[in-house]
Amino acid sequence: MVVDKDFVISEVDPRIYGSFIEQLGRAVYGGIYEPGHPTSDENGFRKDVINLVKQLQVPIIRYPGGNMVSAYNWEDGVGPKEDRPRRLELAWRVTETNQVGTNEFIDWSKEVGAEAMMAVNLGTRGIDAARSLLEYCNHPGGTYWSELRKQHGYEQPHNIKTWCLGNEMDGPWQIGQKTAYEYGRLAAETGKAMRQVDPTIELVSCGSSGSGMPTFPEWEATTLEHTYEFADYISLHQYYGNRENDTANYLASSLDMENFIHTVIATCDYIKAKKRSKKTMYLSFDEWNVWFHSNDQDEKMEPWSIAPPQLEDVYTFEDALLVGTMLNTLLKHSDRVKIACMAQLVNVIAPIMTETGGGIWKQTIFYPYYYTSVYGRGKALNPIIKSPKYDSKDFTDVPYLDSSVIYNEENDELVIFVVNRHLENTMEVDVDIRSFESYKVMEHVVLENENAKAVNTIEKEQVMPHKRGVSNVDNGKLSAILPKMSWNMIRLKKYAQ
Repeated sequence: MVVDKDFVISEVDPRIYGSFIEQLGRAVYGGIYEPGHPTSDENGFRKDVINLVKQLQVPIIRYPGGNMVSAYNWEDGVGPKEDRPRRLELAWRVTETNQVGTNEFIDWSKEVGAEAMMAVNLGTRGIDAARSLLEYCNHPGGTYWSELRKQHGYEQPHNIKTWCLGNEMDGPWQIGQKTAYEYGRLAAETGKAMRQVDPTIELVSCGSSGSGMPTFPEWEATTLEHTYEFADYISLHQYYGNRENDTANYLASSLDMENFIHTVIATCDYIKAKKRSKKTMYLSFDEWNVWFHSNDQDEKMEPWSIAPPQLEDVYTFEDALLVGTMLNTLLKHSDRVKIACMAQLVNVIAPIMTETGGGIWKQTIFYPYYYTSVYGRGKALNPIIKSPKYDSKDFTDVPYLDSSVIYNEENDELVIFVVNRHLENTMEVDVDIRSFESYKVMEHVVLENENAKAVNTIEKEQVMPHKRGVSNVDNGKLSAILPKMSWNMIRLKKYAQ
C-alpha cells in the first residue's frame, strides 16, 4: 500500500457513522425503553443501553422508520401517554402502543449525544402531515402545532435538521407504494412545503430500496427529475447475507456495495447535467447491514402481538468482517456519501443486544463499528493498493486486502482500517508512509477467530478484539502482519523528534 497526505478523498462527515431506531420488534420496547428495568432512568430509558450507544459515538439516528413510517400517524405518539391510542402497525403486523413517540425519541437522542434524522409518512399521508410535524418540532411558538408542543412540555423547539421524505416507496411491501413519477411529484411538493416552514432543514429523497430492484436505477433518474432542486441527498439501502454458506463469496459483497454507490452517483450526475444544475447531489446510505439470520424465525411470529422479538439476527465473526469492509467502502466514497445509518442499533439487526428485564451484550459487528466510528474522524485518504486477488461465485478480481485510511490532522494521527479476506493465509503488508515522518504505531487492534461462525451471547463473547497486532515503522515503511480472516485497525501517531 501507498498512503500519502496529498491523496485526500474528502473530509469525513461524522454522520457517516449514524444508525437507526424503528418502532420494530424490541428496538424500542425492551431495547432503548423499558420502564421498571433495574437500569432504567426516570423516563424509562435503559442506562446500560445508553452507555453502550455513547461508546459508539453515534452522531445521528434515523427515526421512526423504516417501513413502519409509511402508515404512521405521528400525532398518536405525542401528548399524555394515557391518552395515546393503540394501533395495528401494518408494516410488521404488530400492535403499536405509542408509549414512545417523537418527544421521547428526542429526549433519548439527547441522552446518547445524537441528532435525530426524522422520517415523514409519504405512504398513507403527505404534504399536510409532514408540514404539521415539522411545525410541531421546529417552529418556536405562536402557532397551533408549536403551541401544542409546548403544552406537551417542550418549550424549546427540537430543531431537527435532517428529514427523510418517506421510506422505500418503490417497494411492493410498502404501505402506499408509489411509482417513480408519483413519488417524485409528492416528494417535491412535500419538500417545497417543508422548506417554507423551515428553510434551514436538509431533505433526503428516497432512492431505490436496493440495487436489486427491477426499476433500479431508473427510479433514481425519474424521481430526481422532480426532487433534484429540493433534496440535498438521495437514499441508498442495502443488506447482505451468507445464505449459501460461501464465506469467500460473502466477504466480497462490499464490491457490490461499491458498484451500487458508483451507479447512484452516475445517475445523480446525469440529472445534474440534464438540468444544467450547479448543485451536487450527495448520498445518504441510511440503511446498511447484514440481515438474513432471522428470516425463518420471523415467519413464525404471532401477528398483532406487542413488541415481539423480530429481526434478531445473531451475528457471526464473518459478519463482522463484512461490516468492516462495508465501513471501508463508505469511507472510500466519503466525498459523496455524507450520511450513513447502520440499521439498526438495538436488538433489531443490531450491534447491541438486550434481554428484556435482564442484561446486555455486544454482538460481533459492534467492534468494527465502534473502532471506525471513534477513530475514523478526519480526512479520508485514498490508499493505493497492490494485492493478490481471487474469484468467487459472484465476483471476479476480489482483492484479499481491503482498506480505508483516515488522517486526523488535529491529533496528528494516521489510522488504517484493513481486512484480510483470505480464509487460510496470513498476509504481510508493506505500507509506504514516507509523507508521515516521525509517525509510530500506537496500537494494532485485531479482530480474529478460527471459527467464521463464532458468535457472541450474553453468556460468552467468543469474538472480541485484542491489541497484540504485529506492526512497526522503519524508515518510512509500515510493516504489518494481518492474520487470516481478520479485521485490523493500525493507529499511528506523530512523535516529537
